[in-house]
Amino acid sequence: MKVTKYSGELVHYDEQKLINSLRKSGADQAVAETIVKEIESEMYEGISSKRIYKRAYQLLKNISNVHAARYNLRTALLGLGPAGFFFEKFIAKVMKEQGFQTKVSITLNGKCISHEIDVLLLKNDIVSMIECKFHSGQDAKSDVKVPMYILSRFNDLKDKKYDLFSAKRSISKCIIVTNNKFTTDAIQFGECSGLSMLSWDYPQKNGIKDLVDRFRVYPVTCLTTLTKAEKDQLLILDCITIKDLIQNPDYLKTIELSHNRTINVLKEANQLTN
Repeated sequence: MKVTKYSGELVHYDEQKLINSLRKSGADQAVAETIVKEIESEMYEGISSKRIYKRAYQLLKNISNVHAARYNLRTALLGLGPAGFFFEKFIAKVMKEQGFQTKVSITLNGKCISHEIDVLLLKNDIVSMIECKFHSGQDAKSDVKVPMYILSRFNDLKDKKYDLFSAKRSISKCIIVTNNKFTTDAIQFGECSGLSMLSWDYPQKNGIKDLVDRFRVYPVTCLTTLTKAEKDQLLILDCITIKDLIQNPDYLKTIELSHNRTINVLKEANQLTN
């Protein structure tokens, strides 16, 4: 049977790939196989991968909110748009979990022009700049033009010293981050040019999805017990991750959630971080 991908491309349906994605959410083998059998009974030639994903999410949610939240991570990242400003803040949170000091949205004057830097990092006396490329659709990829453009910005900044993190420092490293994927040419050019690249699944076993799971730094947009409007309200309040919510549950009072719903949301949040 053929499946229509987000890009419109027709590919052969891969049962094992679907099982693996469900298993990665935390579902056991028996649950994953049960869900897959249910989906396969409803499938037809040319069914969209989006429809399969949505159905898998619904069935998983009936079993476990936490597993559904993990399964929903990539879509949850899209919820940090549409402009991507919240995605930049989220990436700063991911880096902070790894021991970096961070600053978001800093404007610096380069050798030729001024630049707005999405995120600045400091660790082991090394300052890195992060440039985020946010895509609002899952089929979009960052092509080679992205690292070529960002390399020119980095080159305009790296030879100067700035007042950063309470000292005069230069920027010695550049990292490009996207919520989706890079093309092969983009990765090849970035690596050849000394740029670091971070995407949904790159580097292998150390991409965004891996870092989020490893450090339990899930965005609030993955919570299944909140509506989209409520998630958007939390983002505006600067509650970006589930850990932010756990540390300050009063965010839920601010958006006027009922007592019972607050209990359910915090229960899901705590289960995810544990």
